[in-house]
Amino acid sequence: MDSHSLAPPDAAPLSVAPSLGPTLDRAHLTSEMGGVDRRVARIAALAVVIGLVAFLAARALGSLIALLTNLAFHGRWSLAHASPADHALGAVVIVVPVLGGLVVGVLARFGSPAIRGHGIPEAIERVLFHESRIPIRLTFLKPLSAAIAIGTGGPFGAEGPIIATGSALGSALGQVIRVTADERRTLLAAGAAAGMAATFGTPVSAVLLAVELLLFEYRARSIVPVSLAAAAASAARIALEGDGPVFALQAFSHPGGAAIAGYVTLGALAGIASVAVTKLVYAVEDGFARLPLHWMWWPALGGLGVGLAGWLAPRTLGVGYDNITDVLDGVLAGESLLWLAGAKLASWAIALGSGTSGGTLAPLLTIGGALGALVTALACRLAPGLGLDPRLGALVGMAAIFAGASRAMLASAVFAFEATRQPVGLLPLLGGCAAAYFVSAVLMPTSIMTEKIARRGRSVPSGYGTDTLEEVLVGDVATADPIAVAADVTVGTALDHVASSRHQGFPVVDDAGDVVGVATRRELAAASRDQPVLEIARRPPIVVEAGAPLRHALARMVAHDVGRLPVVAPGTHRLIGMVSRTDVVRAHRRRLEAAHALQTPLPLTRRACRARS
Repeated sequence: MDSHSLAPPDAAPLSVAPSLGPTLDRAHLTSEMGGVDRRVARIAALAVVIGLVAFLAARALGSLIALLTNLAFHGRWSLAHASPADHALGAVVIVVPVLGGLVVGVLARFGSPAIRGHGIPEAIERVLFHESRIPIRLTFLKPLSAAIAIGTGGPFGAEGPIIATGSALGSALGQVIRVTADERRTLLAAGAAAGMAATFGTPVSAVLLAVELLLFEYRARSIVPVSLAAAAASAARIALEGDGPVFALQAFSHPGGAAIAGYVTLGALAGIASVAVTKLVYAVEDGFARLPLHWMWWPALGGLGVGLAGWLAPRTLGVGYDNITDVLDGVLAGESLLWLAGAKLASWAIALGSGTSGGTLAPLLTIGGALGALVTALACRLAPGLGLDPRLGALVGMAAIFAGASRAMLASAVFAFEATRQPVGLLPLLGGCAAAYFVSAVLMPTSIMTEKIARRGRSVPSGYGTDTLEEVLVGDVATADPIAVAADVTVGTALDHVASSRHQGFPVVDDAGDVVGVATRRELAAASRDQPVLEIARRPPIVVEAGAPLRHALARMVAHDVGRLPVVAPGTHRLIGMVSRTDVVRAHRRRLEAAHALQTPLPLTRRACRARS
C-alpha cells in the first residue's frame, strides 16, 4: 500500500461512528477548529444581547459627552448636542482641556492605566496574549474618561471609546459565564462591532473592522455572532434615530477611467500621509516619555496644547463630526480647510501622545478628508479634463488615510460607503484604500493600532489565512502498513515482534484488523511473557480517520500527549496506517516550500501555445 495514498477519493470528515463501540467513542475529541453547533447559536444569542447593550452604552456616552460639553463651554445643564466651537470663553478656553486632562490623569493613575489612549491596541493585545480578558472595571472607566476628555474639548470622536467599551462589555460577559477563550474573543469582537455600528449605523464595515483588527479569522463560529451583534445595534439605532446616513451628501457624478486613476493616486498619497501621521503621534508620545514628570500629569500638559489649538482654531475642539460633513459637502475649502487640517493634526497628535482617553477614527477622517479635498481641488485646476470631484476626493482621502493608518482596508472602504450611501464612490474607494494600504505596508511594518504592541516586544499577525493543516488529509501523509500487535498473542511474542521498532506505543488489533487497544513497550516489558496481550491493552485507543484534516490529528496528539496515532478507515475501526508529529511537520514544510518556490514560467511561443491547445 502506498504510504501517501491512504485517503479515499470520497473521504468523509472526521467522525466516530456509533458502530465503533464504547472504547473508540471515548477516544472522540471535538475539533478545536470550532465548527457550527449549538454552542455557536448560544454565543450568537449572547452577541445580540451585547449588541443591544452596546447601543445603549453608545447613547449614554453620547449624552454624557453632550452634557459635559454644555457644562464646560456653555455653562448650561443640557443633554442637547452642542459644539464647543461656539463657545464665548475667549482665551479662557485654553484652561478647559487642561482641567479635563487632569481628571483623566487621576482616573488613569488610581483607576486603571488601560484607559489611556484610544483602546484598540489594548483590545488587540488582550485578544492575542490574555485570552480576550479585559478588566471589568474598564467597562465603566473607559467611557467615563473618554467623555471627560472629549467633553472638555479633546479632539476625538466618540467611536473609539465606544468600540473599546463594547469590547469590554463582550469580554466582561465572557468572564462571568462559562465559555472558551475563542468564544470570549468572539464576544469581545461582537461588542466592538456593535459599538461602531451603534455610532455610525455602519454594520457591515463594523463587522469587517472586527475581522481585520480583532478576530484574525473568518469562520462561521465567529462571523455569525459578530454580524448579529452589529445588526442588532444598527437596528436599535434605526428604531430610535432613523435610517439616514451619518454623513448625508448630494449624489456624485460617475467618474471616468482617468478620474479613477486619479483617486487611486490620491489613495497612495494618503498612504504616505498615514505613515507620517502615525510616526508623528508616536514621536509625540516619545517626547512625553522623556519629560521628568509622572505620566499622570501628561494629559493635563497635552490639554494645554489642545486648548491653544482650540483658541486659534475653535473647530478643532470636541468630536468634530460636523467638520467631516462640511469637508465632504465642500463647505470648507482652500486656506480654511488647510488651517483646520493642520490645527486638528497638531491638537490630536498632542492629545493622543499625552496618553489621554480618546479615539483615532474621527480625527483621521477629518485630516484625510481635508487632504483629499485639497489635492483633488489642485488637480482640477492643473488638469480639469480628468473629471475629478473634490467632494469624492475628500471621501476617498478620509477612507484611504484610515486604511493606511489602521491596515483595515476593507472596513475603511465599506465604512465610507455606508456612512454616505454613495454607491458611485465604491470603485474609487476600493482603489484608493488598496493603494493606501499597499504604500503604508511598504513604508512601515506596523500600524497606528499595532506600533504600541510591537514596542512592547509582541508580534501581531498582519493578516489571516486558511490553515494548511486543514487542507491536508491524514491519509495523505500517514505511513501505511504500521507495526501492530495481534490481540491473541502473548506478551513474549509481541515483544519479539516489536523489537526492531524504535516506537514506544503500538496499536493492538484483532483478527479482522480492527483496533481494540494500545500497548506501550513499557507495559509489555513489565508483564509476564506468557500473559495475553489483550489483558494489558487497557489503554483506550486514540485514533483518527484517514479522511480527517491533519489539524484534527495534531489536536488529538496535543490533547492526549502522544506522538503517534493509529489511522483507521472512514466509518470503521480497521487499522490502515499511523500518523506522527513528524508527519505533521513534514507536511507543513512541504506546503511552505510550495508557497515560496518560484515556478518555471510556461513558454509563450506560438508553437508552445499550439502544443498546449
